[in-house]
Amino acid sequence: MGYLSKRSTVYFDPDIHQALKIKAASSDSSLSEIVDEAVRLLMLEDQEDLAAIADRVAEPVITYDALLKDLKRHGKI
Repeated sequence: MGYLSKRSTVYFDPDIHQALKIKAASSDSSLSEIVDEAVRLLMLEDQEDLAAIADRVAEPVITYDALLKDLKRHGKI
């Protein structure tokens, strides 16, 4: 495991656990390394989403009702 230093108990659906064990064996990685990488990727995706939201904070807000009316007015629906 090398760089991993904290320990947690994680419960998986049995089928997911089996798939993770197979992936670990076939990729010469530990189950912990696979889960750690998956969590890192998920957190990176969250960070990218938050950055996209921050970039759009100054955009005008439109209600759903107004959006539907605008789409209808322009022949989109």
